[in-house]
Amino acid sequence: MAKSYLFYDIETTGLNKAFDQVLEFAAIRTDQGFNALEHHTISVELRPDIIPSPRAIITNRISVSDSRAGLCEYEASTKIHRLMNQPGTISLGYNTLGFDDELLRFAFHRNLLPPYTHQFKDGCGRMDLFPVAVLYWLYNKEIINWPQIDGKPSLKLEHIGSANQMASGRAHEAMVDVATTVELARRFSQKKKMWQYLLGYFDKATDAHRSNQLPIAFRSGAGRHYQAVMVAGEFGSSRNYQVPVISIGQSIPYSNQTLWLRMDLPELRRTCSDAPSETSWVFRKRMGEPGILLPPKKRYWKRIDETGRVEYEKNLTWLQENPDIFLEIISYYREFRYPFIPALDPDASLYQIGFYSRSDENRCRLFHRVPLNEKAEIAAQLASPDARRLARRILRRNYPDAAPGGPEDGNDAYMQRISPLQPEDAMVDYRGERRTTPASALGEIAELKSTGGLDGHQHRLLDDLDGYIRSKFGYQD
Repeated sequence: MAKSYLFYDIETTGLNKAFDQVLEFAAIRTDQGFNALEHHTISVELRPDIIPSPRAIITNRISVSDSRAGLCEYEASTKIHRLMNQPGTISLGYNTLGFDDELLRFAFHRNLLPPYTHQFKDGCGRMDLFPVAVLYWLYNKEIINWPQIDGKPSLKLEHIGSANQMASGRAHEAMVDVATTVELARRFSQKKKMWQYLLGYFDKATDAHRSNQLPIAFRSGAGRHYQAVMVAGEFGSSRNYQVPVISIGQSIPYSNQTLWLRMDLPELRRTCSDAPSETSWVFRKRMGEPGILLPPKKRYWKRIDETGRVEYEKNLTWLQENPDIFLEIISYYREFRYPFIPALDPDASLYQIGFYSRSDENRCRLFHRVPLNEKAEIAAQLASPDARRLARRILRRNYPDAAPGGPEDGNDAYMQRISPLQPEDAMVDYRGERRTTPASALGEIAELKSTGGLDGHQHRLLDDLDGYIRSKFGYQD
């Protein structure tokens, strides 16, 4: 099946992947030679229940007034879903697997679209150019000019684009960022052998095969422990974006997660059997996704700083000399399960509710196909309570004149939860992080204005947002 790349970027109302929404989606579809085939820009109307984050607004510079136009979220999400699920599509961007992809999964979820099919169905897949950039910075620096900001290397896309004159326009404009990412991929691909090798890290089977070929550090009562160099942007340039790790098996409740114990920190040797998580750090890796695991060959291992290599050896000896504590560490992480959150809002319930039944999946497909005036009837037939509530919200949020009413709708109670009297009553997502409320946004606006450093346009953006919140949610000075 012929494949195409769908390079994309999103601008959003904030950083909460479960509760925030896309304001702008931009994409360029290319062939495998990075020749542009299609351009797409989708502006998305601000939902009536969303309170944008002030920091997001001054970053993407999309005013509340401007975001009142565009496609409604349901229609925009359907269009984006169709683009990403075109057979043979590899969707990618810069740090998309760190943020964009998950936010889109929640958008698909709350609009009753299959949230995972773009990862595997009909030859589709995903990758991310950010960890690829990290590896080129480490092992093939001459491919582009690498920017220095305040004397330190920067792998931010806007800095790379500016240093290499990759695209014209303002950073954080979605299409500018997409064009920069396409050009960056084109230049990386000039080193064909390295480019093709790195593509394998985004293929589940290839990534799993490489993991199984890693050397064994040692064996314990829990099995074999493979040694690797884990590469990820989160480790920072001071550690060359990589740390030594050993495998400790797979998660029991989440079978798609492999577990890797970080081995370069002295705190590990202070671990007690009754509190293993306080002094140990484990990375949960899914095959085909970052972080990237390199074999501990000399050319990779020497890039770990000397202190990290020394700590690795000390920790390795300590684990072998303290097998009981090591088994406690392994058992804790293998058995760990994210806590169940009672009354979790349906918008945030993607991971907690699991998959819908086959019959509800069929009803969701029917919901999308039938005319607007028949959607409420299909919504009432959904067996899952969460799916029913989401279907009603789709109508309420996007087509208020066609939305059903009545006591089962629950919209009044939902709107009250959006603007709670007490901060602790704000809705929380699957990680326990609070949804932006009118009060928290107004407080953030005041804080941003008091700290200074904003230009005139940013001040006007915050004034616009302040007025919108006070008018819509009845806040007075």
